[in-house]
Amino acid sequence: MFLPKVAALALAALIALPAQAEPLARHLFGAHAVPSRQQSAAIGTYARGCAAGLVALPETGPTWQAMRLSRNRNWGHPMMIDFLRDLSAQATRVGWKGLYIGDISQPRGGPMTGGHASHQIGLDADIWMLPPTRLNLSRAEREKISSISVRTEDQTRINGNWTESHKALLRLAALDPRVDRIFVAAAVKIDMCNSTPRNDRAWLQKIRPIQGHNTHFHVRLKCPAGDGFCETQRPTVAELSNGGDGCDATLNWWVTTYLEELRNPPRREKPKGPPPKTAKTYTLADLPGQCRNVLASR
Repeated sequence: MFLPKVAALALAALIALPAQAEPLARHLFGAHAVPSRQQSAAIGTYARGCAAGLVALPETGPTWQAMRLSRNRNWGHPMMIDFLRDLSAQATRVGWKGLYIGDISQPRGGPMTGGHASHQIGLDADIWMLPPTRLNLSRAEREKISSISVRTEDQTRINGNWTESHKALLRLAALDPRVDRIFVAAAVKIDMCNSTPRNDRAWLQKIRPIQGHNTHFHVRLKCPAGDGFCETQRPTVAELSNGGDGCDATLNWWVTTYLEELRNPPRREKPKGPPPKTAKTYTLADLPGQCRNVLASR
């Protein structure tokens, strides 16, 4: 009689539990170790989407190494993989041996298990500010080595790690027509604005200041031609800059008002209602419908 009684109690406990919540999208996409067997496509937005038919950036190439291999985030849209190969080769023209490349996307894109709000459609990639000293790092070395920061601790200025070759590399990336925008620390953007000749500034509009990009720069590509489910980011860089170089007075806001608010957050009323959903809390229902097919593909 003991076992039936235990089973009955367990059943009663299960009935008493609330209905199981819908699983989080980051858990569903993070569980896949390989891409979908579909035609390559970026689906949705950079921070709310997924990707079909991604391809892997080889762990090591003649002018690059993929870092933090344990994360399995060296997957990207074929256009991104081609871009990274091309930029790493161009890096040798500015005195670098190549590139150390950080996160691109998970095998099927989607919200990540941790660390990023974007990188969901295979069109974002982080490139380390650390110029490679060699391109034969072991897997273990790639887990331990760290990049370098190129701005001061107070975030207001570049530091001694920032070089002309960094600037030249960013210029090469920005001049590529596949690139939509590049995120850097505000201090980097300000220095580039102050040191770039007036007859060579149009590419600066793609260099955008944002918090948390002092050890790497983040390249975001445009939606590939023919990817009908890929949504262009709005506003575009041209709209943000009004066709200029993005070096207007508002840039200084990043190292004045913004940083001051980080140090001394203003008191704000707590918003009413449920908090807005983010990459951490999206469920599959929050993503484009095509993402269900991406997950279901074998």
